[in-house]
Amino acid sequence: MRRKLFAAAMLAIVAATGLTACSSSSDANVLKVGTEGTYSPFSFQGTDGKITGYDIEVIQAVGDKLGKKVEFVLTPWDAIFAGLESKRFDLVANQVTINDERTNKYALSSPYTTSDGVIVTRADNNAITTLADLKDKTCAQSATSNWGKVATGAGAKVESVEGFVQAIQLLKNGRVDATVNDTLAVAEYTKKTGDTGVKVSGKTGETSKQAFAARKGDAVIADVDRALNELRADGTLAKISDKYFGTDVSK
Repeated sequence: MRRKLFAAAMLAIVAATGLTACSSSSDANVLKVGTEGTYSPFSFQGTDGKITGYDIEVIQAVGDKLGKKVEFVLTPWDAIFAGLESKRFDLVANQVTINDERTNKYALSSPYTTSDGVIVTRADNNAITTLADLKDKTCAQSATSNWGKVATGAGAKVESVEGFVQAIQLLKNGRVDATVNDTLAVAEYTKKTGDTGVKVSGKTGETSKQAFAARKGDAVIADVDRALNELRADGTLAKISDKYFGTDVSK
């Protein structure tokens, strides 16, 4: 009787192990990606409610090259790296600017976007035209973003926001003096809204390159780089870029 029970128990363990293996194999075919979903034109929800944008289409193309299904995990920017570190997802696709701090802490892909930083103020503000003018002023920024660090480095006080749209709202309401962001994001906002209440008052003088981020030592980043190289070579990156910006910002 005991032998029969033991044999039954062993069969149950083998069956359970088999199920676990199948589950792991299935997961291996999925690339989980953390993204904001509120940062147009890079990552946002379309009129149909589906996540879309430049970063979204690029990482989906990467997934196609790797034979993986891409699943998105919507996460606020200031929590996005914590989500990566806690393994809620495999990659961050949200205009992660390459800098020394991130290079040391994460595995970053080759760049898929190159852009410039700009300063945005209310249309009637002529006192801020350079980074130096931000000293002792208040800027609305995502606290952990590269642009937030640019503003802080210029001597500005940072009012934390969840994203660019909220930053513009605070700016227009007079609660902050400026916001620093990517010229592509600002151009998209202006094109979509026709908002004449704000303006680009100056440039930061910095050209930034953006990459996908994975955990340090994760082999997935080598696969992502291989896919990005293929997408550059076959013209896919240029095509996606032209769709959103009218030019190739992937170079």
